[in-house]
Amino acid sequence: MAEQLYGIAREFAGLEGGETVYDLYCGIGTIGLSMASSALTVWGIEISEESVACAIENQELNGIGNAAFFAGNVGEVLSDLRDRAGDPQVVVVDPPRAGLAGKALKRLGEIEAPRIVYVSCNPTTLASDVKRLSEVYGYDLKRARPVDMFPHTPHVECVALLER
Repeated sequence: MAEQLYGIAREFAGLEGGETVYDLYCGIGTIGLSMASSALTVWGIEISEESVACAIENQELNGIGNAAFFAGNVGEVLSDLRDRAGDPQVVVVDPPRAGLAGKALKRLGEIEAPRIVYVSCNPTTLASDVKRLSEVYGYDLKRARPVDMFPHTPHVECVALLER
């Protein structure tokens, strides 16, 4: 099911090979690394240093040379990433169940990426974050697709595409 989820995220990203992609809340890098072959560069941020070490190991094991991963709080280091990497054309976010923290959501809106691919494990916080991204930062929800990764439970993943 993870392969299906990542496939939907790649489809929604609409990469053509020349894009800079930010992978926020990247965990061990799986979503961003799955997009790397279709992007110019992938830049991942994750608060857990252990997860970032695993992302770098995954990058090396898969021979992917156009990705970089950094440990840090998304809301605090996103501006630094933008200074270092330039403006993204696509931002992938896969936040915790609580959704985007206020500062992270604000910074995400401020970078004005043309496309945001939001991978959510909680449709309630997805709806709240999409509403704020729409009302405050001018994003439109273009598509959303649920993925039932945990059959016979109330939990569902959802991939959403937002565009400016």
